[in-house]
Amino acid sequence: MKRAIILAAFATLVCCALIAGCTSPTQAVITPVETTVVTLFTTPTPTPSVTPVPSLDLVATLPSGQFVDLQLTKDRTNSEIHLLFNGGKGEVFVQNIRMKVTRSDGTIIDQYMDDGQSPKRGDELVIGGTRGSDRCEVYVTTGNKIYKVMDQPLLSMR
Repeated sequence: MKRAIILAAFATLVCCALIAGCTSPTQAVITPVETTVVTLFTTPTPTPSVTPVPSLDLVATLPSGQFVDLQLTKDRTNSEIHLLFNGGKGEVFVQNIRMKVTRSDGTIIDQYMDDGQSPKRGDELVIGGTRGSDRCEVYVTTGNKIYKVMDQPLLSMR
């Protein structure tokens, strides 16, 4: 009788182990994540242009899940160029935002929003412009990829 109880208990334990999956091989396979590096190239021009020129880094649309709302304006009174970050679906993925302004006098100003930190909703970048036509390019780095999201001339309204 004792032998039958011990065999029944052993058979029950084996069945439970098989059902729980405790007998399957446990080799962990770790596959590295592929990283894509996007390099932007621009074609040099002898004189700065204030109108968008075709180049290798055309304006791109962010993927729908990484969309961010940016508002670009030029102040009529003092010609300052303002870039406002309003957040969006992809605001948590944004690593940095860069604004490059080519002023009508030939000066190029290149600045990052929040100096290396991830921008937050409501952050603003202000660069002094001219009374003429200035060209503004905006780049967003998200998911280790750089997207040129804006390239437009900004005219003074005076």
